[in-house]
Amino acid sequence: MATAKTASKKKSSVITAPKSNKIRLAFIGTGGISASHLDALRQLPQYEIVAGCDIKPERNTWFKAHDICQNANTYTDFNEMLKKEKIDAVDVCTPNGVHAPATIAALNAGCHVICEKPMAMNPKECEAMCAAAEKAGKLLEIGFQWRYHPSTLMCMRAIKEGVLGDILYVKVHAMRRRGVPNWGVFGQKALQGGGPMIDIGVHQIESAHCAIGQPKPVAASGKTWTFLGDKPSKVVSMWPNWDYKTYTVEDLCVGQVRFENGILMQIESAFCSHLEENEYLNWEVMGTKGGFNFRDNTIYHDMAGTMVNSKAAYLPIGNAWDQFFINKLQNFSDAILKGTPLGADGQEGTAVQKIIDGLYRSAAKGGVEVAIK
Repeated sequence: MATAKTASKKKSSVITAPKSNKIRLAFIGTGGISASHLDALRQLPQYEIVAGCDIKPERNTWFKAHDICQNANTYTDFNEMLKKEKIDAVDVCTPNGVHAPATIAALNAGCHVICEKPMAMNPKECEAMCAAAEKAGKLLEIGFQWRYHPSTLMCMRAIKEGVLGDILYVKVHAMRRRGVPNWGVFGQKALQGGGPMIDIGVHQIESAHCAIGQPKPVAASGKTWTFLGDKPSKVVSMWPNWDYKTYTVEDLCVGQVRFENGILMQIESAFCSHLEENEYLNWEVMGTKGGFNFRDNTIYHDMAGTMVNSKAAYLPIGNAWDQFFINKLQNFSDAILKGTPLGADGQEGTAVQKIIDGLYRSAAKGGVEVAIK
């Protein structure tokens, strides 16, 4: 929606916040993924963590044990926290089903928001979040960190410089051979919205979509299967003994998305499969002049009458996972304090959500192509 893009991309004014130029940050959701956020925030002194909220008191205890959170107040009701605390920005790290209500409440309270992926449970919730940001005049960023990966940036540069020519086709992989999370609510559709496609596929969809210029999705077709996750398993795996009794999501989702500019994207994502796991978290782009492989940071092209594989001699990957979170939280603070553009704004989050929603809607209809509007 155009208004969401305008609200997110326009330059923001500096917050009327402490003279120290610090952002008073609060968390909604103090378990799970918040750990990676807290590790990153140790490297970002522009933030001051003033509060945290979780419905489970033990998570708040864990949160307070962090050195940078010792002065923070904790709550079990985010509405109470938003009412009592002086907050500039909120970091939403809850299960997917709480993303929209928590984000909208924080925006209505006058806070900027960075919300973990996926943006919400469905496009309708995403649009409500964007509308709340527009009405409040606040920033809404979605926590898609793989767009900051050096390989993603390499592909973006290659496309911008014309090395790959016109983009024709993208293939996205997020495949685990046996990798059902045995913590949290990842297997419960009512709380997560889906399984591997909305949990891990979303990362690779977004980073590939970002790399090719964020074209508008117009149609999708997909199929889902559940054949292992909802049954007890004695197979040795990295995360054994998941709760198969409450498992209501897909094991495997495969589909295709058509974009307005003619590009096709094929997507496959699995918690459980009988395939080698070497395609976990990867994507490939093929153009008229060359191709690109994310995992191998390699460009495939022709040179001197020869098919050539040009692999990056150096990329600053290092501990990429930690750097991802530093980069996205740095981007968020720069947008707040300096008025620079957001990375993944509400419009990008909504576009990715529409892709996933289209795949799931198609699967529910037996795999027929459905329109994305």
